[in-house]
Amino acid sequence: MTRSKLNLIVVFILLSCTLSLSQELNANFARDPGQPIDQQYTDQIHKYTTDPSFISPLVDYLPASKTVPTPAKVLGDVSGAPDMLPYAEDVYKYFRLLEASSPRVKVFSIGHSEEGREMIAVAIADAKLLADAKENDARLAKLADPRKIGLDDAKARQLIDQSWPVYYITGTIHSPETGAPTALMELAYRLAVDDAPYIKYIRSHMIVLITPVVEVDGRDRMVDIYKWHKANPDKVWPHLLYWGHYVAHDNNRDAMAMTLELTRNVLDTYLGWHAQVLHDLHESVPFLYDNTVGDGPYNAWVDPTLADEWAELGWNNVAQMQSFGMPGVFTHGDFDTWSPGYLMFLASLHNGISRLYETFGNGGADTEKRILRPEDYARTWYRQNPPLPVVKWSQRDNNNYEESALLSTISYFSRNTHHFLENYYAKSKRAVEKPSLEGPAAYVIPADPADSNRQVELLKVLKRQHVEIEQLSEAVTATVPAEKRGDKPKEEAFPAGSIVIRMDQPYSRVADALLDHQFWAAGDPQKHPYDDTGWSFSHLFNLKVVRVVDLTILKSKMTPLDDPSTLAGKVSGSGAVLAVANTGQISLLPLVYKLKGATVQVAEKSFDADGKHFAAGSLLITNTADDGVTKILHDLSLDASRLGVLPSVPVHAVSAPRIAFMHTWLGTQTEGWWRYAFDNAGVPFDYINTQTVAKQPNLRAKYDVIIFAPVGHASTLEILNGIPLWNNPMPWQKSELTPNLGAIDSTSDIRPGLGYDGLAHLKEFVEQGGLLITCEDTAQFAIDTGLAPGVSVAPQGDARVVGTVLNTVFVNREHPVAFGYGPGVPVISAGGMAFNISSILGRTGGRMLMDPLTDPLDPYAKRATGRGGVEDSDEPQGRKIAEPEPLVKQQPWEPKPLDEEQTRNNPLVIPVPSRPDVILRFSDGKNLLLDGLLDKGGSIAEHAVVVNAHLGEGNVLLFGNNPVYRGETIGTYALVFNAILNYQHLAHVSAPADKPVPAASSM
Repeated sequence: MTRSKLNLIVVFILLSCTLSLSQELNANFARDPGQPIDQQYTDQIHKYTTDPSFISPLVDYLPASKTVPTPAKVLGDVSGAPDMLPYAEDVYKYFRLLEASSPRVKVFSIGHSEEGREMIAVAIADAKLLADAKENDARLAKLADPRKIGLDDAKARQLIDQSWPVYYITGTIHSPETGAPTALMELAYRLAVDDAPYIKYIRSHMIVLITPVVEVDGRDRMVDIYKWHKANPDKVWPHLLYWGHYVAHDNNRDAMAMTLELTRNVLDTYLGWHAQVLHDLHESVPFLYDNTVGDGPYNAWVDPTLADEWAELGWNNVAQMQSFGMPGVFTHGDFDTWSPGYLMFLASLHNGISRLYETFGNGGADTEKRILRPEDYARTWYRQNPPLPVVKWSQRDNNNYEESALLSTISYFSRNTHHFLENYYAKSKRAVEKPSLEGPAAYVIPADPADSNRQVELLKVLKRQHVEIEQLSEAVTATVPAEKRGDKPKEEAFPAGSIVIRMDQPYSRVADALLDHQFWAAGDPQKHPYDDTGWSFSHLFNLKVVRVVDLTILKSKMTPLDDPSTLAGKVSGSGAVLAVANTGQISLLPLVYKLKGATVQVAEKSFDADGKHFAAGSLLITNTADDGVTKILHDLSLDASRLGVLPSVPVHAVSAPRIAFMHTWLGTQTEGWWRYAFDNAGVPFDYINTQTVAKQPNLRAKYDVIIFAPVGHASTLEILNGIPLWNNPMPWQKSELTPNLGAIDSTSDIRPGLGYDGLAHLKEFVEQGGLLITCEDTAQFAIDTGLAPGVSVAPQGDARVVGTVLNTVFVNREHPVAFGYGPGVPVISAGGMAFNISSILGRTGGRMLMDPLTDPLDPYAKRATGRGGVEDSDEPQGRKIAEPEPLVKQQPWEPKPLDEEQTRNNPLVIPVPSRPDVILRFSDGKNLLLDGLLDKGGSIAEHAVVVNAHLGEGNVLLFGNNPVYRGETIGTYALVFNAILNYQHLAHVSAPADKPVPAASSM
């Protein structure tokens, strides 16, 4: 028996008392016999419910009210009715009608999306609780930050006795998951109107807070798509290409970097109300997966009480739903709770409780026959009443499940508010006491002007997470842990101005989770990680961040740092030359765009001036007015020095390149993170699609750089061919029927792909001197279509990489793409993609005899079978000894050197100027893993991960890692920005493999 199953059996035993409580509560779910029922609405509920087991006594009726309108007032039918999806504006209209008609409902605007659409939160409780919400919040704020009461448990008990909790529910962060808004409309009506004793108890003991639509931009586009589908019932309808302005499904992976407005708005609301629970509603598996319990491994930085709360709430919820006879409800599943990137996890790392439902949905309001997979309807130890194998499923069924589960779990919560508030205080207190309990005491980011640009970006993230940041007023020496187990701790000095993230603060856990390192054991029982296994922002921002366990650091003199931007933007010296050092910042390229009319040169070698060191790639700027430059530098978090004369180093002039982003109509999410990064940095670009490229020759006349960011697991044939043409055209454009489509990009038919005309235009663009930037699947596309001669994808063997942070080494630090970097840079790798390099065009397949890459550790890879040892030569008998040509050592990132025999009259040999350059390679196997999961990494160790290929006069840059990912990889942004800024100076760099093999060279 596995440990996880044993733990869950213990949970069952512990919750036997919960089941009896569940049965007791079930008896209290009775209606108020004196309250009339809205019979017409109730009849429609039953009409649209496809099976009697898909409804509970909690939602099989709707109470009537003479003053409060039902959802039908706005919808024209009941919540969950077929063939109808409301826009976010209609959902909001209903909630504001509720507010106008009931003192138990208050609506608050909590912010706007990237496209300006409003987000709301709706508070529901007894009028007295809402009237006293401000006073209650002041009490909850003291429980959330126990420092305000001196960590006094007696004072906390008094506050708990006087307070009521806040339970925050969010819906439709994933736009194709369409059921939550109508379910939450009806839930709000029930909570405001129903006089059933259990609902009256909820209203009088807690505030239910609801954000019915999280991704408002995507919701409105999804409604457009659905309307098009209903207007064209016999046609195949387009899938939802753009959810939010930038990303789709990954909007639920933004809880770490917090780049999106929706994430910031939800966290600010959650913390602004000092809520105890964040409960996010999703749709996927049948019929309701309360993944509150989920599966291991659990996140290593959460308070242990949270795991107990997950078990308590999850199993109680399942037991309650079982008591209603509703099939297909379970809480243990394949969702591990390791990554803190999910929206709900904002609560987990801010001392609350994260919860999530996955309810069955049809991706719209159609009633459909659904045929389940065997694994979905199998009876398991944790799902004794599984879903039906074949089902007719409606959106009303979806709403029944969501509302029944929510009402039952909120009821349980309302009966145990004291218990959960005690836990809330205890978790907050332990967060403040973290240095003296498990540690660490603090994280220190040493003051270093070379890192200040990226430090500012990291501190902005921590500020968005509501983490307190301080700055040392004087130099401090502290004891830090040894680098290796068994070594002695060492002393480290931190200069004044260093950043301190103290762990004796309420939200220490989120800082700890982001800044610490992660390790996922290769032998972990969980073989299918749900998301990234590594994410250390210390690594991904390419910063030195020191984990300090020495408590004396907390006694050092330090002051709060409220505005991280003050760390950079300083100008020193005097003179007409403005020098900006390249230290891997994300702002050098934006600076060139903002300094209109200035002369900008890039130093090709390092130099010293103004008492500072300037690495190769630093900018030398002249002919710029003083006024405005200082503000620009401050806004971009860039330091600069004024020099009297230009330094005596080789330079090349640069100007603002003309950039285009090319996207497919297959998917827009992963490239959306790139668009976000460029917009946020202030780098302008045109946004074009593959169909545009197919129709537009002479791309080079318009663009210097084309970025083909990852599509997301797209094959080369899919990119070329698009969506099969055997069905009807599928438009994505603004119309009277679909007013929310086509704002970002549009087409009359999303089906056609790049095609071979588009491929020819791309090839011509590169051959004429353009730069094409590719990544992951688009790098594979460039290789497959001949745009990257001499580059192939390295076989991964049995290497296992799942969103892992890996170590790298720059092969040539003088290459322009490497400007400003040190010996290496941490990268995040989705699956271990790497490249092989060749100086000869070849065909895949077959076995090359004595290929040194077959196995570098295999002695038989170095010589043929015969007499002697591995370092000897064979000696044929009966003749004089003839020494063979020596075998030349080849490193995994290098092309195999070619001898005269291989180059003689061989048209496949790539000319030296056209041979690919390896810029960055993975580290050796011993040093490869930084964070996350790496198993059997030898097959990718030391292989190339960033390569610049040459075609004609231009270049194709290939990334095996994703350098611009989820707003988390600030440390690798400069790889892309360097390439763009220096796109005209990426010619082939001479490498050892370019030279003839010398006769005496051997292994």
